[in-house]
Amino acid sequence: MDAHDCSQLESVRVVAQQHAYDSSQPREMRRHWAELSLLANRRMLGEGAEGSARELQQDFMLRTWVIEHLGPEDENSDWSPEALGVDTLAALAMSLSEAATLATKWRELPIEQIRELRRHKNLTAHLEWLIGHLQPGPTRHLLLPWIETRQLLP
Repeated sequence: MDAHDCSQLESVRVVAQQHAYDSSQPREMRRHWAELSLLANRRMLGEGAEGSARELQQDFMLRTWVIEHLGPEDENSDWSPEALGVDTLAALAMSLSEAATLATKWRELPIEQIRELRRHKNLTAHLEWLIGHLQPGPTRHLLLPWIETRQLLP
């Protein structure tokens, strides 16, 4: 995919997301717009298993917004709080304890490690809104401490 394709996909993502946020439209139409936004965003992720932090964060934030404002749907993994929680955990390369330890001395770290801490901060930005939608269990248990640790990250 070239830069022109990415630019077009980004335009589709943004316009579709704006329509999803439009409260004058019916709920199901807003979900369809959100699905289109996710599809465009995921095309930009490409073939990489991890994807870029920017596209993953956009994915997580839009999914959380839909769950929060339009309601969860367990039969659709995009709108399932549990699936989003699992996806979030899968995107985190560092353990919670490693992130917390590195955060205490982040000014002394090489730039690559600071970037990785920042990536984790961005990938957990949605957790404050998502956590209330997760049922008690292993996923919620693993994500809850990230909310506090996130505040320590640069």
